[in-house]
Amino acid sequence: MEYTVKRSDRKTLALHVTDEAALVARAPAGMPPHVIEDFIRQKNDWITAHIAAKAAQAAAKSSFCLDYGSSVLFRGKECAIAPSADGRAGFDGERFFLPPGLDSDTIIRNIRHIYIQLAKILLSEKTAKAAEKMSLSPPPVRISSAKTCWGSCGGKGISYSWRLVLADDGAINYVVVHELAHIIHRNHGSGFWREVGAVVPDYKLQTQKLRKLQKRLEAERWD
Repeated sequence: MEYTVKRSDRKTLALHVTDEAALVARAPAGMPPHVIEDFIRQKNDWITAHIAAKAAQAAAKSSFCLDYGSSVLFRGKECAIAPSADGRAGFDGERFFLPPGLDSDTIIRNIRHIYIQLAKILLSEKTAKAAEKMSLSPPPVRISSAKTCWGSCGGKGISYSWRLVLADDGAINYVVVHELAHIIHRNHGSGFWREVGAVVPDYKLQTQKLRKLQKRLEAERWD
């Protein structure tokens, strides 16, 4: 089995399958090659399953396309893409509309641009409302293109991935409360989760929904 070894000052050996379905062994600097090889042989079933999953994901992503009549998510609902009569692009609450005659890649770019605009409005509003409920001053909101992090809280405010607006309102609200709770608790200790649970009691369900959405997004080509 082909693999790449990346050595560092880490203390343990770990395996990683990249998005390109390649195997990487992350090993301590002084670990002998035969130890790495033995470990990989022991993990053969795990490796085979993960490589197959990554290969399927890559194939789905490469074939991802959008056209007029396709549907995309917004706030957990499937919304159709339709050509506009006046050549404008936007979202009317039920459907995304774009100038007619665009190819798939251009449609994807346009829908992504609309998502970013919608995210700034929606997530700013939700952050202000949740902050009031939690007796906090609403922090500045920034929209990012993060792929693996729904949100983050720092000294300059809260950053949300625009992809969050594809989730339903329950999951969106959870992420907003999660990041606001970090203003009070900078870690994920028991006090933090009590703060989150006081506003979003079913936060564990919301995290499950976000994991499911993440799997879908991994097979879609947004940038």
